[in-house]
Amino acid sequence: MAENLIPSLLVIEDSDEDFEALRRMLRKSDMVNPIYRCIDGDDALDFLYHTGEYVDSEIPLPSLILLDLNLPGTDGRELLKEIKQDEELKTIPVVVFTTSSNPKDIEFCYRYGVNGYILKPIEINKLTRTIQVLIDYWFEAIIFPNLARR
Repeated sequence: MAENLIPSLLVIEDSDEDFEALRRMLRKSDMVNPIYRCIDGDDALDFLYHTGEYVDSEIPLPSLILLDLNLPGTDGRELLKEIKQDEELKTIPVVVFTTSSNPKDIEFCYRYGVNGYILKPIEINKLTRTIQVLIDYWFEAIIFPNLARR
């Protein structure tokens, strides 16, 4: 049954420092969900399509994608467009987690179906609170599409 399955998180983040800070905060909040990381858009596409180094992977599609916009290679904007235009991937919720407060980026992301846009707070207390809100909402209150159909 769906309630026995644990939702997973795919973090697409090129900064080791940002990813480690995020991972520490997720673990501190007692989150036990699987967390996967891709370092750029091309790596994420391989992960999602089970190509490249993930060709033999049995990892199911993630329940939620946390996406940085400013990535090397295929950037977050291109990746978001690809995900939301793909029949298999478009129901995966995507939350942008970025330093970009550019109104054009925000509008672009919502136009392409992002489920949330969060500015990375610089101050540690605000970052901790933001991560906790993200966890509470997405991993406590939400039923994910990939778990509902099982």
